Amino acid sequence: MDLTKGNSCGVATGALTPIPKRGGQGWPPVVVGCVHQTGLNLMRNFVRKGVRAVGIDYVRDHEGFRSIYGESRVCPNPDEDPGGWLDFMRALARSLNARPVFISAADVFVSALGRHAADLREAFIFSETAKLHADLCTKERQYALAELHGFPCPRTAYIRNEADLGAFTAVARFPCVLKPRHQREWEALPQGNPLRGLKLISAQTAEQLADHYRHTLPHQPDAIVQEFIPGPDDAKYCYLSVYASDGSRIGSSVVREFRAFPVSFGSASVVAPVVDDEIEDLCDRFLRSLRYTGICEIEVKRDARDRSVKLIEVNPRFSGTGDAAIYAGVDVGWLHYLDLLGYKLPPVKATRLNFRHITFRRDFPAIPPSLAAGLVTWGGLFRSYRPPLEFYDFDLRDWRVTASTMKAACRALVGGTLRAWKARA
Repeated sequence: MDLTKGNSCGVATGALTPIPKRGGQGWPPVVVGCVHQTGLNLMRNFVRKGVRAVGIDYVRDHEGFRSIYGESRVCPNPDEDPGGWLDFMRALARSLNARPVFISAADVFVSALGRHAADLREAFIFSETAKLHADLCTKERQYALAELHGFPCPRTAYIRNEADLGAFTAVARFPCVLKPRHQREWEALPQGNPLRGLKLISAQTAEQLADHYRHTLPHQPDAIVQEFIPGPDDAKYCYLSVYASDGSRIGSSVVREFRAFPVSFGSASVVAPVVDDEIEDLCDRFLRSLRYTGICEIEVKRDARDRSVKLIEVNPRFSGTGDAAIYAGVDVGWLHYLDLLGYKLPPVKATRLNFRHITFRRDFPAIPPSLAAGLVTWGGLFRSYRPPLEFYDFDLRDWRVTASTMKAACRALVGGTLRAWKARA
């Protein structure tokens, strides 16, 4: 392919082309928003393909700052200093002597890009629907859009005060969950607040839900309340996909969750790819109806009462579970990059289904409570670690990051086991 012709990225367009396995000379670098393990994995993938990868983050403890992969740079917090972040991004593009591709791996950067899309369009290459991505990053907007476009959801309400909460609990079936609009809103709660850093919290009664809400009310009164979808963790699935600039789907895979942390309400710790046409079709129709472009993860669950598929959440970015799609043969980050460079790509589906994808930092703390609650047997636990396996957060080449991860995971496993023994004593 003649890289001197074509669009502004220097890549020819037109008929479908074979998917390149590596980048070429003069290809633009990729800038990844967030160097937590999720963003680091995306950077690693580009480095291995011969493309320069630069990560940005305002959290200096994140893994990318200790990694051998790519370059990680400290940026201003785009929520707290939006003007400083915009100046940083413009300076970053100039320092790279190129118009880089920007891909987000955390909601805070999805939101920032949505706010500043017009200001950064000349400096960076990114999805045309960046503002839609930012909309989907807020829980109240994503559930409103899902309802508008016919995506089944559990009963959900956006609340701003105790009166709103009371109206919801008057008609809701328990258990229910309370969520921040953005997870980072609870990450910013004062030290000692029981909701600080949580993704959500569950409640068995209206009184318990009201008590939880009082912890966020003085600081972040806007929140989401939602009925819990009945069923075990292995009734949850993730649709992992990427849509081209013309709206066509160029990559998709579905994975089934087997364990999560926190148990029943947390993020997946063990997943495996599956074929599920119902989930594929439902999620695909939703994203096409939005005219979505770029990378997306949609988490759903089959309701134990009627087996219907209902929405848990939409993540309009590269996600931790999205790392599993790469091993299934659907390299969502790479496909998105190539599309932004102007390649006309053939659609890709999962071609490898016989493995489990493990996240040690979540799975080790999930094991003791899962065993204690009878959600998994020892035999089932050992079978889940039977090869072939792929890992989200284990890479012997990147030994500094891996050593820190395994230390934290083992500490959580031992601590959780001791707590489970004490509870039974």
